[in-house]
Amino acid sequence: MPRILQADVDEVKARTNIADIIGERVALKSAGVGSLKGLCPFHDEKSPSFHVRQQVGYYHCFGCGESGDVYSFLREMDHVSFTEAVERLAGRIGYTLHYEDGGSAPETSGRSRLYAANTAAAEFFRAQLLTADAEAGRRFLGERGFDAGAAAHFGVGFAPRGWDGMLKALSAQGFTREELSTAGLVSTGQRGVYDRFRGRLVWPIRDVSGQTIGFGARKLFDDDNGPKYLNTPETPIYKKAQVLYGLDLAKRDIARGDPRRVVVVEGYTDVMACHLAGLTTAIATCGTAFGTEHIKVLRRVMGDDNASGEVVFTFDGDEAGQKAALRAFTEDDRFNAQTFVAVAPDGLDPCDLRLQRGDAAVRRLMDTKQPMFEFAIDRKLGGFDLSTVEGRVGALRAAAPIVAEIRDQLLRPGYERVLARRLGMDPTEVRSEVERAARGGSTPLHTRREVPQVDPTTGASGIAP
Repeated sequence: MPRILQADVDEVKARTNIADIIGERVALKSAGVGSLKGLCPFHDEKSPSFHVRQQVGYYHCFGCGESGDVYSFLREMDHVSFTEAVERLAGRIGYTLHYEDGGSAPETSGRSRLYAANTAAAEFFRAQLLTADAEAGRRFLGERGFDAGAAAHFGVGFAPRGWDGMLKALSAQGFTREELSTAGLVSTGQRGVYDRFRGRLVWPIRDVSGQTIGFGARKLFDDDNGPKYLNTPETPIYKKAQVLYGLDLAKRDIARGDPRRVVVVEGYTDVMACHLAGLTTAIATCGTAFGTEHIKVLRRVMGDDNASGEVVFTFDGDEAGQKAALRAFTEDDRFNAQTFVAVAPDGLDPCDLRLQRGDAAVRRLMDTKQPMFEFAIDRKLGGFDLSTVEGRVGALRAAAPIVAEIRDQLLRPGYERVLARRLGMDPTEVRSEVERAARGGSTPLHTRREVPQVDPTTGASGIAP
């Protein structure tokens, strides 16, 4: 591969503000003259030890020892080659690179080609949404309150129903079938290579820096035998456990908020509805449950080295949504930020809430938020008849492990009193049961992914996956 002239390498570096590049991934705040700090993106930490010095173009983590310049940051974060890192930054500032053999930029076959393929696919899908064949897609959006401007803002597109329309379009741009397959854009079957997304409304999924890395596609036609939502498979640049839809749009307002608040919703249209209604810090997972890796990504963006931030989970109130909330609760101790749950009236999701009751109703959803611990306790108590002694005792035994999980020694006594009031029991009895649970009367929630469940008819406890 041709080498970039060293003079150009130095020039691109000199023209690039390292804080801008790192700031797309990490919330940075002043740490004294010429220095910024944030939570290290290379290891999990709750107190910031990652420092950036803009004037010298250098970063260093005093926790794990990682250090380097803007090129090494991109190489470590995005797993690109040195050449790809330089080319990416040159593209950002519109700088034309020169190579030692006098040639133009080479067509690299690594990760940069996968980014380029996804970007080209996003442009193809956006253009298709304007065609006559995409009427069903435009109708779907319109019925949910999204006009052409909203579709353009979120980059929504349409995958045509044909066998290989996108394949032909991107092949004409120079992408190989191997590259398109590696990017998760095409599949191979008995009839050969074909478009993975066909006859669907398509949302581009971007990383925190705004680069398209994959897609989520919703079926529109009854003769589509595939799942309701089809996402990009795991690829070298798309890891669903680390991706949060909408974070590229939300990150700036998250970092500027007071308090810094993230609103976690369930789907692409919910993110759209929240942003259009004014909740511009809404994000969603992409075909997977909210988990540890998502928390790490959010914590870096929030910079939650104190307890002033808020993470609000919104769910539609059905059983699946409730279980999702409790799964998120099992990861609660990984957040310094306060965690809440907000369930809309009548169990509506944000998209339907906006459609039926307007933007203001979506914004008011934040006024109904309930602390995660309190929500978890109430959810547990809901499975028991609290009018009977047996029911209250069973409820106490089921809810005590939740309170026992509270590590904050100022919060825990308060929630012991909350539980005692909910049950109409002596606080001393509740405290005793909580202490028993803390000593090992039940398996700590944070050590497993399962959530204790209680049969509402029998009061019998069990484990749901």
